[in-house]
Amino acid sequence: MCGIAGFWQSKRAAEHPLELLNRMGAALAHRGPDDSGAFHDDAVGIGMAFRRLSIVDLSPQGHQPMFSASGRFAMVFNGEVYNFEELRAEHGSHQWRGHSDTEVMLETFERYGVEAAVQRFVGMFAFALWDRQERRLYLVRDRLGIKPLYYGRAGNAFVFASELKAVQQHPDFRAEIDRDALALYMRHNYVPSPHCIYRGLQKLQPGCMLTLDSPTNTPVVHRYWSGEDVARRGQKSPLQASDTDAVHRLHQLLLAAVRLRMIADVPLGAFLSGGVDSSTIVALMQAQSRRPVKTFTIGFHEQGYNEAVDARKVAEHLHTDHTELYLTSKDALDVVPLLPRMYDEPFADSSQIPTFLVSKLARGSVTVSLSGDGGDELFGGYNRYSLIRRIWNSTRFVPTPLLNAGSSLLHAIRPASIDRAFRLLRPILPKSLHHGAPGNKAQKLATFLALNSPQALYYEALSHWTNPEKLVTSSHEPNSVRGCIENLSAGSTSIEEVMMLTDMLNYLPDDILTKIDRASMAVSLEARVPLLDHRVVEFAWTLPLSLKIRNRENKWILRQILYKYVPPVLIERPKMGFGVPIDRWLRGPLRDWAESLLSEQSLSEHSLLNSDSIREKWHEHISGHHNWQYLLWDVLVFQDWLRQQGSVRPTPANCLKEISVGKAERL
Repeated sequence: MCGIAGFWQSKRAAEHPLELLNRMGAALAHRGPDDSGAFHDDAVGIGMAFRRLSIVDLSPQGHQPMFSASGRFAMVFNGEVYNFEELRAEHGSHQWRGHSDTEVMLETFERYGVEAAVQRFVGMFAFALWDRQERRLYLVRDRLGIKPLYYGRAGNAFVFASELKAVQQHPDFRAEIDRDALALYMRHNYVPSPHCIYRGLQKLQPGCMLTLDSPTNTPVVHRYWSGEDVARRGQKSPLQASDTDAVHRLHQLLLAAVRLRMIADVPLGAFLSGGVDSSTIVALMQAQSRRPVKTFTIGFHEQGYNEAVDARKVAEHLHTDHTELYLTSKDALDVVPLLPRMYDEPFADSSQIPTFLVSKLARGSVTVSLSGDGGDELFGGYNRYSLIRRIWNSTRFVPTPLLNAGSSLLHAIRPASIDRAFRLLRPILPKSLHHGAPGNKAQKLATFLALNSPQALYYEALSHWTNPEKLVTSSHEPNSVRGCIENLSAGSTSIEEVMMLTDMLNYLPDDILTKIDRASMAVSLEARVPLLDHRVVEFAWTLPLSLKIRNRENKWILRQILYKYVPPVLIERPKMGFGVPIDRWLRGPLRDWAESLLSEQSLSEHSLLNSDSIREKWHEHISGHHNWQYLLWDVLVFQDWLRQQGSVRPTPANCLKEISVGKAERL
């Protein structure tokens, strides 16, 4: 795994280009501590920087930027192309300099052309390719968005990088906050692509290729692989096979996907939570390994947040080389100050904390770790998929006045009162109701009752701040995820598939994969995700919904594969998630930190947020009358990010009279 950065500018800056490139690369040293390199073409003004985490071909022959044998192509590449040995064989008697996938990729471009070559790649990648013959720059991101890539303008320069901290090194970068992107963040707890928190910058979306023929031209972006098209084709031509045959075919695909991702010249292991996805990956690894697979789990002492006991049982059954570490709340709280620089953009999925901690634990023993991410989106794993269907089926024929009355009644009951009642009843309630915050769920249900379509229910389920335009002053929330839901609903056969596909196109790359990429790369660990092999994804979308969700059991087909290796009793339990008790922390050890960020002065400093609604929710939270942990965490993460960024400028607001501050300082 690596970090890449670069620029293309027609006018040379005062600073020597290689010095700037080296500084941009140094900002990504955590992504690649083993080697660095830079290339600048003085005649054209294009430059590339690279930081290397050595995984395959540890020799100097894997150094980047790397040039094709003819000298036509130069490339910096972040990721892994797992089928490089197969591609290498296609080139016959070619004289190879080393044994890296990068070299094979370059020669594949020479042989087939850029897009045809990319279609042959199996893996995760974000790369910049300079065609010296055509004088054309390509930026390419993998099909599912496993690896990140930002691009945009810094003054007159076109810039790109794996992370924003490299772009921030460019002397013409301006840290101007995009209010519209901030509104999206407050709704979703992440900034959906292609948007970026900074004006002038964007994320290259999954499955996309950008081409640029001049640093002053507008780049052209097109999709070489579309998740929506894949899903549509699969729904139109579903798999015609028995349950047994379908399970067998998926089993073989997953074995192959895991086997490819076990190729490495460095120590390798896996994250293990004890859930369906991670347990399946570990089981398939162990089935193909000659030695015990190294597995890693972290545990918390807080009830309702600890999966370590379950993970240990799975590890013992599979005979893995298991490492677990129980953490105190202080261990987790110590991560909070690191988050703004780790994630560059504001990012408020609180499971980022345990994800970082398990990555740090794994990095003590391995350089590569496999993960089970992607199973929920592909195989119907999130509880909301079945829940929204049940709510809609239960309410669709109920008269609107009755639903509104029920909604008003639930809203009138304080969540804290419901929580107390559930605590008293806990001994007689089924275990499936022991987790979570019943008061919060009752309030969410109250909101659901007033909605008139399953699409509206789903969008509400995805929303944190439900009216972010009122929260972020002078903002206009782009029709991003909402537009995706509306578009997909027009041609889909079920609301469950609309939800799954929307999540695959948005939540998966912009939240889940962003979380694991930044958390793992912060400690120089490569995380690989076998379930997101694009061939597995394409097959998954041919499966009828009944093979994914059956009798209220999610991920049915994946469970059938797992049960070949692990008895169901070790797996069948309520889905817990990978969270931390933010609600309690905000009332306890994080209270002073939160109060400083949510003070009237702090909230008003940049004229970005409506402080009244935030302060109201803060007081309700600390009083115990409501649990606003998710909404408050979104604001707190943004405020802390803003404070740590140093000198930033919000975009001019139409209704605000702002004072010009001149040239922004480089961050």
